[in-house]
Amino acid sequence: MALVFVAPAANAAPATTSTITWGACADQSLAAAGAECGTLSVPLNHSDPGGRKISLAVSRVKHKTTASKGTVVAVPDPLNGSGSGCQLSLLGARVPGGDAFDWVGFARRGVAPSSPAISCQPDYLGLNAPQHIPTSPAIEQQWLDKARGYAEACAAKNGELLDHMKSTDIAADVDLVRAALGADKVSLYAQAYGTYVAQVYSTLHPERVARMVLDDSIDPRRIWYYAANFDQNPPLQRNQDIWLKWLAEHDDVYHLGNTLDAVRQVWDEQLRRVTAQPAGGVFGQAEWINLFLYPAYTQQTWTLLGSAFSNWVHNGDAQLLIGLYGQFYLHPAAENMYGALTSLVCTDTAWPTNWNQWRADSWRTYAVAPDATWGNTWFNAPCLFWKAKPGKPVQIDGAKVDSALLVTESLSAVAPIEGSYEVRSRYPGARLLAVRDGVNFMNTLTGNACVDNQIAAYLATGELPARKPGRQADAVCAAAPAPVPPGA
Repeated sequence: MALVFVAPAANAAPATTSTITWGACADQSLAAAGAECGTLSVPLNHSDPGGRKISLAVSRVKHKTTASKGTVVAVPDPLNGSGSGCQLSLLGARVPGGDAFDWVGFARRGVAPSSPAISCQPDYLGLNAPQHIPTSPAIEQQWLDKARGYAEACAAKNGELLDHMKSTDIAADVDLVRAALGADKVSLYAQAYGTYVAQVYSTLHPERVARMVLDDSIDPRRIWYYAANFDQNPPLQRNQDIWLKWLAEHDDVYHLGNTLDAVRQVWDEQLRRVTAQPAGGVFGQAEWINLFLYPAYTQQTWTLLGSAFSNWVHNGDAQLLIGLYGQFYLHPAAENMYGALTSLVCTDTAWPTNWNQWRADSWRTYAVAPDATWGNTWFNAPCLFWKAKPGKPVQIDGAKVDSALLVTESLSAVAPIEGSYEVRSRYPGARLLAVRDGVNFMNTLTGNACVDNQIAAYLATGELPARKPGRQADAVCAAAPAPVPPGA
């Protein structure tokens, strides 16, 4: 489908710039780092700047040097794994020389402690869900009823806010954060879905961007999120097999088999086992797939979930599985973050409303990605029934942006490297740094010196590698070593 350039508030009167009153942070990690916290009032509807206001929670860690080299605003992914997004102001401590900058984080609209915070059905992500793979019309209908109920609850509880959760709204919020900081230009540090907000912002306001780091860029051609989610399934399946192969390499620890095929056979046996009889009565097929797909996202979970898998096989420890599922999916912020992400992806653009199309595309993809596909489909199924009005994506154009550093791991599944290639092609001043054979998602500033030092040099001086011709990375780093399990 063609993408149409839309700037929703282009002809509206400019909003009166609000200020941020800084004070102490309630969050202990922010307080311990010397951060200051505040709130910023922004329009609910940026096309009506004089209308209803909402509040954004903002944090800042100021520079530690004699003079500041500028301000870096971190643009979070809704499921960013760093709390609300305010914690991203702590990123400067991970950047060599990063203390020369002011680092600003914010909880994007709809995410607590910004207010109002989206909540729809607090138990929606709970245990004892229908099985993922709809082997009967009854199972399929259970999920459709569940998704419809969630969409209706979101509309009933959140009202007008759902119409103003698009990437264009968040990009407008970023500009008001910039103005409230008194900065003519800011640098942007964005991750995953946040990279698309940064793409929108830099397209609409290139003159206000100093430098820009994009970690795992979202493909601007696929902001028809329906298609993007099917793109993720095969690489998620591939990455899960990489984890299962790693388990086989450490058979002396996990005792699940010493080949990929052997471990895969155990995996399939246990999936059938919990499908027939959920562990502890509540941890069934859906929970098994959801929990054990995490290693396809990041190596940080490999040893923890390897031990849980092995412990279930050899000891039948259902409580460990149930406890881990709670840590990943049932923590207090999970439903809020899921609601905020759903509100974004369901309204950035229109989704198909014909379930027959969803069903056909899911079964087609299931043939090559059986573990990933149906969970992804049901994760996004509320978009089939979403009540808020969809928007039209901005046509991303970085021709007027001076520079950008794109970073990705070459086997990232949620944001495949092709998305970074596409963003690079639209930003003539951009360079792409790829981590060869890396499988991690949103993995910058996690201790890979090759990556971290290049980010630091770019932010400090604008230094970038030479741009290579064609559709390829401009620089390559080696992946961090795979984890070594305790007892190996």
